Amino acid sequence: MSPMTIALVNVLYEKRNGIAYVTLNRPKVLNALDATTWADLRSAFEDAKADSSVRGVILTGAGDKAFVAGADISELARVDAYEAEEFSRFGHEVLNLIENLGKPVIAAINGFALGGGCETAMACTIRIAAEHAKFGQPEVKLGLLPGGGGTQRLPRLVGKGRALQLILTGETISAREAYRIGLVNEVVPAANLIARAEAVLKQIAANAPIAVKYSLDAANKGLDTSQSEGLALEASYFGICASTEDKREGTTAFLEKRAPEFQGR
Repeated sequence: MSPMTIALVNVLYEKRNGIAYVTLNRPKVLNALDATTWADLRSAFEDAKADSSVRGVILTGAGDKAFVAGADISELARVDAYEAEEFSRFGHEVLNLIENLGKPVIAAINGFALGGGCETAMACTIRIAAEHAKFGQPEVKLGLLPGGGGTQRLPRLVGKGRALQLILTGETISAREAYRIGLVNEVVPAANLIARAEAVLKQIAANAPIAVKYSLDAANKGLDTSQSEGLALEASYFGICASTEDKREGTTAFLEKRAPEFQGR
């Protein structure tokens, strides 16, 4: 593992056994997102992206009450229209970085995931929730709309009708309901949350890194294009992967009935 050389204020960051652990660390305010925390998140994920030894990331919140309970309302109450737009755009940049990291990011949702917390979770590759987790986009109750990608990612995950019901009512839903509508991938006991996230990442890390990277990219970019354009991109990436040493290793290992040893080349 490369040494961690970034100084963070509101985020804990460590790397072990190919996994980067990013923990929002403001438990007294339920890990609310302020400008400093957004900046810390960007620094941590930029480091994880650049470190070739990192095969995936687990993102969670400190304490047992909240993943991220939303924006820091005391900060948000003071912003004017221009500042609010800039705040939203910066959040978009950070969440786009997470979504397009080229490596899987597992959101281990250990409590409230409201507003910006729900939006942060939606930018991750896979969402695993503790049984007591709660989800919602309550911005309309503050005279706002979701500003961290909620109006765009939520309809893509759960469908337009259900997304609009959540956004327009500002209601909070349980982890089981979030699973039922497709907002989260799994619901597990809180005590098993990180272990389950680690197990999923290890399962992904056993596969060819280049194939994982291009699979993520094809799915993300394809959703923003027509199906025919997405299929063309898929075919191009299929060709790129076919030229790698990992493809030769993977197919050879299959034919030889042994486990592949991928090198990311």
